[in-house]
Amino acid sequence: MMSLTKEQVFAQAKAGKLWAGNLIAGFVGNTAKLENRTPIDNSVIGYIADGDALDVDAAVTVARATFEQGPWSQLAPGERKKVMLRLAQLLEQHSEELAALDCIDAGKPITECLNTDIPATIDTFYWYAEAVDKLFGKIAPTGPDALGLIVNEPIGVVVAVLPWNFPAQMFAWKVAPALAAGNSVIVKPAELTSLSAYRMVQLAYEAGVPRGALSMVCGLGEKVGASLGKHMDVDVVSFTGSTEVGRLFLKYSADSNLKEVILECGGKSPQVVFDDAELDAAVPHILAAAFWNMSENCSCGSRLIVDGSIKEALLAKLVEGLKAWKVGNPMDETVSIGPMVEQAHFNKVKLFLDLTIQEGGRLVTGGKIHDNVGSGWYIEPTIFDNVSSTMSLFKNEVFGPILAVSTFTTEEEAIALANDTNYGLAASFYSQNVKRTMRVARKIKAGTVSINGFSEGDISTPFGGFKQSGFGGKDNGLEAFSQYIQTKVIWYVNE
Repeated sequence: MMSLTKEQVFAQAKAGKLWAGNLIAGFVGNTAKLENRTPIDNSVIGYIADGDALDVDAAVTVARATFEQGPWSQLAPGERKKVMLRLAQLLEQHSEELAALDCIDAGKPITECLNTDIPATIDTFYWYAEAVDKLFGKIAPTGPDALGLIVNEPIGVVVAVLPWNFPAQMFAWKVAPALAAGNSVIVKPAELTSLSAYRMVQLAYEAGVPRGALSMVCGLGEKVGASLGKHMDVDVVSFTGSTEVGRLFLKYSADSNLKEVILECGGKSPQVVFDDAELDAAVPHILAAAFWNMSENCSCGSRLIVDGSIKEALLAKLVEGLKAWKVGNPMDETVSIGPMVEQAHFNKVKLFLDLTIQEGGRLVTGGKIHDNVGSGWYIEPTIFDNVSSTMSLFKNEVFGPILAVSTFTTEEEAIALANDTNYGLAASFYSQNVKRTMRVARKIKAGTVSINGFSEGDISTPFGGFKQSGFGGKDNGLEAFSQYIQTKVIWYVNE
């Protein structure tokens, strides 16, 4: 399958020829389709399939039959490893094409897609391919009259419901470990960003993944997502997205077959800066945490909690640092901030600009809407000072480029402010006091806590949150396998 250059992808988008359809072995389904518009200029770049409950049922039926027949689930781990390594190699060969698809589909800066998202996607498939044949069972410590085997088996039919903010990377986080464990996987991409998932499923077939072991159903969440969540023959739903929709999947499970549900939901992550922090070193990390990917990131460090004695010095450095963050068309390799993903989301983020002023926030920098660029959904990085813990900007996940600044005077107050949220996905803080770093890291309630830098860990470390940021399992690391396997005891009586 020939790989396209980014220029070829952009040309196809301009001609409205990009397509993402359902991929279900032996089933065509309905021919309904939805317009696919790019947030860059709101033009039609192509279409996606408008899937429905019949498509879902067909995908689940195929996935179950394939799982039971065993061309993938019963394949020797070493053989599955070879297929997944071929898939990783194909993704590498098509990396520029995949980066361009995510750029045009989600409005993500092309440099981030080329240099961060797609390399991370490829690394994830390589990592889980190498892990396939390195997962061992256990033998129970029995007496001579019995042999107790503790074995891991694939759980069955896994549904991966993807978010729109990191289309390719979230595909990898879910599909790679679920496939590596031997499951049949059904991908439901976000209707706003289906293009890279469609291409990666095609490449998986080329690599040798059986068509019934990996399917894709496109369409609206209220039709396709709900049908998958309620289906009686789905074993696991792994969902990344809003807390609101995550609650729906729990209800779907309760109302159907009590399928396992793994949720990675929202965040309102703190960045805490103590008075002994090295500010010059911290500033690039603070800005990346706050504004990377237009702040459309669940672990976005959207609350800056800073010691009052250094606040003005830090703000001055942040304002200076933001001068390098260019707002504009994300196909331009010099651009750092692209558009909000759609009109409705743009309207929501814009509301926080107005509301924060009304509630007493002080605009430090930004706040401008670049409505003369493309779709007009471009908001420059914005910093508000004097944000109290009772204000909307402090409490609510914005998912847009607005940073809330609050101050503290004591370590205890800083920790209390950091934990004053319904979420607990990520946190970062800055201090040169080693004893303090260990003390504060233990007390902050978040799934990932980074010290003197912004990080979500890497592929080897589990990712997931506390409180309303989600539960039920972790992405990444060997821990991700626990979401997609079940443990069986085989007890042999030796009489």
